[in-house]
Amino acid sequence: MYDALGLEGTRVLLISIMVALGAGGIAALFTALFWPRRWKLPYSAEVGFVALLVGLLFYAEYSSTKTYTAYESLLPAVSGEGGGSTPPSGERFDREVTVLAFQWGFLFYDEEGNASRNAVKVMPGERVLFRILTNDVIHGFNVPVARLTAELEPGGVNYLWIRAPETTGRYLIQCLNYCGLGHAQMKAWLVVGDIEEGGEEA
Repeated sequence: MYDALGLEGTRVLLISIMVALGAGGIAALFTALFWPRRWKLPYSAEVGFVALLVGLLFYAEYSSTKTYTAYESLLPAVSGEGGGSTPPSGERFDREVTVLAFQWGFLFYDEEGNASRNAVKVMPGERVLFRILTNDVIHGFNVPVARLTAELEPGGVNYLWIRAPETTGRYLIQCLNYCGLGHAQMKAWLVVGDIEEGGEEA
């Protein structure tokens, strides 16, 4: 199986960090309950700590929005086509792909059942139908070059259909719904045309 982003090791690391933080939080809670005097801080320190967290949150939101807007402005003009809970009736597609979204990545299956992790290859100008599902938590399947997003709920199935760009390259696919610690790494590539791994990104 092809791991386009090489994130399997990162996923294990993120899970380990999440478990460690959870254990640390439980330990801190018990310490605060049974030894409360150790946790008394000046009021100004508490206010400063909260202000720092809020500031970091707003900075992250501003930075991510600015970066995404700049990225969208560089994308080629593409007919977005559409999406929904059922595929369009009576329409023909050059390629049909089943997508399994999971924490934190995507598996793509072609019509023969061959799987690839975090990358799907299409040809320029092809009409592609994505059948998308998830079994763990809520995810979003966003294709910025098509300006389309599918919302995914556990056990449900959604569809997205696009026309691939005419320009060869690697185009971002990402999850847009927060789905846990590794959400920021939940990305994949729409690989258009015959390009080498690590080729031009768009």
